[in-house]
Amino acid sequence: MRLPISALLLSLLMAACSTPPSAPDSVPEPAAKTAPSAAESTPKFKNSTLKYLANRNLKPQPTRPLNVRSRCSHSDAIGTVTRLNLLVKEAEVKSFDARVSMKGHGTCSFNMQDFAQDAKLPQVLLRHKKDNNCTVRMWEQGHNVTIAFNSCRNSCEGKAFDYLWPVVVDARNGRCH
Repeated sequence: MRLPISALLLSLLMAACSTPPSAPDSVPEPAAKTAPSAAESTPKFKNSTLKYLANRNLKPQPTRPLNVRSRCSHSDAIGTVTRLNLLVKEAEVKSFDARVSMKGHGTCSFNMQDFAQDAKLPQVLLRHKKDNNCTVRMWEQGHNVTIAFNSCRNSCEGKAFDYLWPVVVDARNGRCH
């Protein structure tokens, strides 16, 4: 009698899934390892970055109103030209006009007339009046003030926004880089 291939495969599959009988002289499985104590299971640091920061004298950046004045122009090695006119007093933006031209990609332009100030602390936040997703944030890190643009594709020509980086201003002398 010849079995169909499907019946043969079914019987092999059922045989493979069955549990083999235990031998009478088999060795019992070792007892489960006891759970480690709480001190052993808790890592010394929550993540690997923290171990590099341990034992360093790091202090949080102070939260204070931003004050910066800049009227600068900067050109970098790849042909990006930045022009900025900025005045912020006690976290209130008095004037803001930025133009960043990326060689071969287009220009992005930002003017205070197109924005409304949404926040002062911990960061200055400007929101575009017509494009609610477009925001400009300004914050201080040491002597530098960073001006970052988020979701402002409509303020740029072509694909210029894909190449737009934050503008950094030295708050001591107003130079941008």
